[in-house]
Amino acid sequence: MTTTRPTFDDFLAWLEAGREHGQVHFDDRQQCWQVLGHPEAGIVLSDPVVFSSDLTALQPAQDDLALFQRGNLVRMDPPRHRVLRSLVNQAFTPRVVAGLEPRIAGLTTELLDRAGERFDLVDALAYPLPVIVIADLLGVPTSDRGLFRRWADVLLGQEIDPDQGLVEAGEQAVSAVAPTVREMNSYFLEHIRSRRTHPGDDLTSRLIQAEVDGRRLAYEEIVGFVGLLLVAGHVTTTATLGNSIVAFSDAPDAAAEVRADPDLLPAAIEEVLRMRTPFPRLARITTADAEVGGVQIPAGQVVVPWLAAANRDARVFAEPQRFQLHRRPNPHLTFGHGVHFCLGAPLARLEARVALRLLLERYRDIELAADEPVEHRNPWTMVAVSRLPLAVRPA
Repeated sequence: MTTTRPTFDDFLAWLEAGREHGQVHFDDRQQCWQVLGHPEAGIVLSDPVVFSSDLTALQPAQDDLALFQRGNLVRMDPPRHRVLRSLVNQAFTPRVVAGLEPRIAGLTTELLDRAGERFDLVDALAYPLPVIVIADLLGVPTSDRGLFRRWADVLLGQEIDPDQGLVEAGEQAVSAVAPTVREMNSYFLEHIRSRRTHPGDDLTSRLIQAEVDGRRLAYEEIVGFVGLLLVAGHVTTTATLGNSIVAFSDAPDAAAEVRADPDLLPAAIEEVLRMRTPFPRLARITTADAEVGGVQIPAGQVVVPWLAAANRDARVFAEPQRFQLHRRPNPHLTFGHGVHFCLGAPLARLEARVALRLLLERYRDIELAADEPVEHRNPWTMVAVSRLPLAVRPA
């Protein structure tokens, strides 16, 4: 890629060109090991001892990020990760998630009632729906969702030069996002202190009361925990809803089949997740010499498993560039693998299934507006639309 803001097709072409250097290879420009193959990515993600998620040594020291990282599960290794994750798992049990379905359906109906017959799917539904649900779970005011969206846009909207070294790019990103992280830290510290005085039936209140290794969590540990859940707890659903409508537009036969048989919707969502992976890559650092796909990787190296490439590995997925509604099995890595498998995956799947079912029931036609452009995020950081104007006709 020669541009810092490629199209999705440019991005996919870049990934496929990378396979010519091997499913695992060292990238001189980015100064990291690119992992493109599905089984190879699985090896990296399944071994948190050799492939550490703690990348703090690669970032410049910055107080705001350091505070946020204290409770950031994504950048935490076992055994600490296991202990803290067990706490939040209580809020995402299958029973708890299933119990949210009526609330999700009610919110979807309420939001679409306001939308009319021409609307931006992101503004009208794909953003507010999941952020209201996760805000309710955390006990933060849903009226602040405009603030949460601005935070997500800053954190996920950094332009990246694919020819730039990852460490240098990371240093620039830290400077760009530090003010937003500082604002988030202050917001959540205030929320946590408020819940300490006035506890409610929400996850934040339970975290304040919880004991880990015989001690309570410090407020500063809960900040990153809650902040991560708020941002990560809505952006994947927002992306998946928009990506689903785009994918259906590109594969009208599959869309018609789903409309005729809504029981196919879960399989359709899995194929959308495979083909349009919201978070295209992860990052790890080796703590010891390792071998992946027959390639030797020394200790202390940055390793980048590309989920978007693994999900299109022809050795695992027949005709990987084609939307196949009846793909069985569909072992995509969109939600990760191993100890860091996305704990919010069941909720994201439920939100997507309920919202898409109601969209298909409510409208006999859902088309991309011909006179307004679709706006995409930079696929280098996130595969998603930021604006998706639709024209619909009620059923």
